[in-house]
Amino acid sequence: MRYLSNSAEETEALGRKLASHFKGGEVISLRGSLGAGKTVLAKGIARELGITESIVSPTFTLVQEYDGRLKMYHLDLYRLSGEDEFESMGGEEYLYHDGITLLEWSEKIESMLPDETIFISITINDDQSRNIDIEGGSDEYSSL
Repeated sequence: MRYLSNSAEETEALGRKLASHFKGGEVISLRGSLGAGKTVLAKGIARELGITESIVSPTFTLVQEYDGRLKMYHLDLYRLSGEDEFESMGGEEYLYHDGITLLEWSEKIESMLPDETIFISITINDDQSRNIDIEGGSDEYSSL
């Protein structure tokens, strides 16, 4: 399903709408170039989960953990060399638990992702709007 976002507020609202369906155990792959809006979408997800902390991209810390209605883990895999390094840091535990896992740069561990992973790709259009494509997961995410 494709959504068009004309502002950061619309992107955050889509994140809130998505998260309203989360029950726990969801793994979300966030894809897009630098500045595309991955962290803005993550902020919307966090707000819907009742997380009041400031949401920042975990580029330098690798993992940010947040407590809300469901625990949320936000991982940035950009600096990882691949699946071996992900495994050695215990990364698989973030793929199979009761919380929500947001993964940036999940392409680095593609073959490890659960079958039910929700893939969200954000592209910047010439007019600075965003196309947000959602694939995978259950059918309920394609009818938001």
